[in-house]
Amino acid sequence: MAEISIMGLRTLVFFFFSFAVSICNSLDDYGLDDDNGRFFTVSSFRYPKSEVRPYDTRYIRVDLPPWFSSLNVAMESDVDITAKSILKISKSLLPVICFRDGSPPLPDASSNALKGLELGRLFNGSFEGSQDVEIAEQCYPMQKNISLRLTNEQISPGAWYIGLFNGIGVTRTQGKMIVRSSAFSFSANISVEGCKTATMWGPSCNQTIYPLSCSRFDSQTGSVVSCTDAVPSSCLTGAETKTYALDVDGIAEQLVIMASNVKVDSNGTDLMCYARFGAIASETLHDYAGDIHKVPLVINKPKAGRWYIVASSHRLVQGANSSSKVCFSIDVKVLGCPQGKAGPNCGQQIYTLQAVMRRGSLTPFESYYFPVNEASPSGSSTEFPLEPIFSNVSSSIPELDTSTWTYFLMNIPQGGAGGHIHFRLTPASTIQYEVYLRFGGLPTVDDRDYYYVNRTSASRSMFFSLYNSSQEKVDFYILYAREGTWSLGLRQLNDSTAPAPSRGPPTLVSLSLERCPRRCSSHGGCRYAFDASGLTSYSFCACDRTHGGFDCGIEIVSHRGHIIQSVALIASNAAALLPAYWALRQREYPEWVLFTSSGISSALYHACDVGTWCVLTYNVLQFMDFWLSFMAVVGTFVYLSTADEAVKRTIHTVVAILTALLALTKATRASNIIIVLAIGSLGLLIGFLVEFVTKYRSYCGSAGFSLNMLDRPRAVKEWFSNLVKTLKKRFRWSFVAAGLVAFTMAAISFKVETSSSYWIWHSIWHFTIYTSSFFFLCSKIPIVHNENQTHQGADNYELTRQDSLPRN
Repeated sequence: MAEISIMGLRTLVFFFFSFAVSICNSLDDYGLDDDNGRFFTVSSFRYPKSEVRPYDTRYIRVDLPPWFSSLNVAMESDVDITAKSILKISKSLLPVICFRDGSPPLPDASSNALKGLELGRLFNGSFEGSQDVEIAEQCYPMQKNISLRLTNEQISPGAWYIGLFNGIGVTRTQGKMIVRSSAFSFSANISVEGCKTATMWGPSCNQTIYPLSCSRFDSQTGSVVSCTDAVPSSCLTGAETKTYALDVDGIAEQLVIMASNVKVDSNGTDLMCYARFGAIASETLHDYAGDIHKVPLVINKPKAGRWYIVASSHRLVQGANSSSKVCFSIDVKVLGCPQGKAGPNCGQQIYTLQAVMRRGSLTPFESYYFPVNEASPSGSSTEFPLEPIFSNVSSSIPELDTSTWTYFLMNIPQGGAGGHIHFRLTPASTIQYEVYLRFGGLPTVDDRDYYYVNRTSASRSMFFSLYNSSQEKVDFYILYAREGTWSLGLRQLNDSTAPAPSRGPPTLVSLSLERCPRRCSSHGGCRYAFDASGLTSYSFCACDRTHGGFDCGIEIVSHRGHIIQSVALIASNAAALLPAYWALRQREYPEWVLFTSSGISSALYHACDVGTWCVLTYNVLQFMDFWLSFMAVVGTFVYLSTADEAVKRTIHTVVAILTALLALTKATRASNIIIVLAIGSLGLLIGFLVEFVTKYRSYCGSAGFSLNMLDRPRAVKEWFSNLVKTLKKRFRWSFVAAGLVAFTMAAISFKVETSSSYWIWHSIWHFTIYTSSFFFLCSKIPIVHNENQTHQGADNYELTRQDSLPRN
């Protein structure tokens, strides 16, 4: 409940923020117009400097209204990548920026998509012109400065997404024991400009859009929307064009564009028509084109939304008169079927699906879809049978037809573009089905966004994920499906030679909107987050240590490899027995407890980290491991000093507080090892200074120290010589050298650790760091004060001998 409350509060805050920004930016009379007065700023956002951590993702959503003219993006980052260095950087470490129209981009949705991803070129200034229209589906290496301008000729209105990835690939979602790669930061300015006049559009708001006058006629056989130009006759001279806008409401069967009363001055001139959905059409950018002087332009099953129709005179002959005139009248018809019907002769059925929220779901927008007119699903059923649906249409299909189409309409709510459409079908053994999906309009065999025929004939899109499909079952996902109305066409193949199916289990269909595909394949947890605007939630899988990929379905480490890594990380802590044994032999009980506890806590922590067994919570084990490891390193330095026990206890107390703070605040950062070594060196230096001050205090105050100027250099030289002799007698230097070699190996293994090679190098780190502590402990020679010890021993002997006499 706390998570839901936080999500709701956050969404509410971002809603008021977006509402306020929209109001402020709508005041175009407040100095936001350009010099020509054609533009105004629809929205403007500034995203402050933000950090993208290693293997993390950030999404930015931009909403483009139907009247927008251009989108401007200016982005700065601290990424310094050149064209020569791109090929040298692994994709798992490369900062990448991606663009997608309608829903969040996902460059590593599959292994094939990742292999086909080309990241060899950088941005080359601003993107302008028709040649860059495909940018909305591309990825590029992140750069220090990115300037981007897209017009309404290049992209359509609606939601537009920018994705920032700090590394891509199957290991992006894999659980990692440690992360050594670096983060990058970015800031962005995003603005959307629109045209002030409703009848003017285009990149420069200088193209006149002519409205069409429409009337609707409904009957039992269907509906017809007839549209004509408000001007009875229009004329084009030379290369002139005339642009019309038409809104198609709901599901339609055909969009027919034709010209009447055509008058051409020259035989070498024709009347071309270009149609495009969502953006202004041209000779180079269009969805459909045809010579409407000869035959009408027919668009089957057009998408619902705004269509732009451009009429243009076209010279068929090179030498034709360039100033020839073409006069015409435009006529447009939108043909539709009665409600619930579709297809030729309106003999096919359309079912509207109703969303039923998933029970017990803590993530937003998770739901199942069922036909509205069907009986409510019983119990916890998430499927509905097809036989009752197909029985309704079987009588209306002619016998010569070899297939039967049935359509389903489902709506993904606003903000739910971070979910995935999951389709499952379990057909009868003798019936074959084909599945087609399309956004905004009814699908056909040739015009669809995604499809499935069989295992060898299916969509190759990176956003189409097929799972365990066969002749007996169809199972696939549409990843990050865009919000709005989706049409699903189910085509049943009628085989007249096949025997009639016997009465048995029904054909079941399950259609749902899920947050994480296959529940992360039972190898991870489903997480969700919001884009930078807070208006769209998206989900992702956080996989375990051995799996990766978008759905945690790719095994990165085999079971045998996982066992080897676990044994290496846990068993390598046995090296802590070496310094612990030496400390126990020398009766240095604090050091013995410290090294023993450090080895045990490290073994328990890594046993929990690899997923073997957690004796305590993960955070407690991590704190104990790092804290005792820091204490063991510093304790080695303190042991080498010859300060008295009071000074050592003081140093240990201070060090325990400092290392505990380090272990509690970002324990895994690489700079901690340098800080711990600095603390240990400082403790060793303080111990030596205390010993030096104590030992030479009387000498410094004696008369012998007050030498004349000629004797002072000789005294300093003699003092330095005595210091060297003391150091030689204080340590076994062969063990010191061995300890330095082992410590150097430990430092190298710590430096070269990566997420993939962490287990081997960290195991070497365990062995070498404990071994270096063992050599350093062995290098210390116990101090024996001969005279004091002799006299003290004699006195003790006399006292003992006296105490042993009889007391008579």
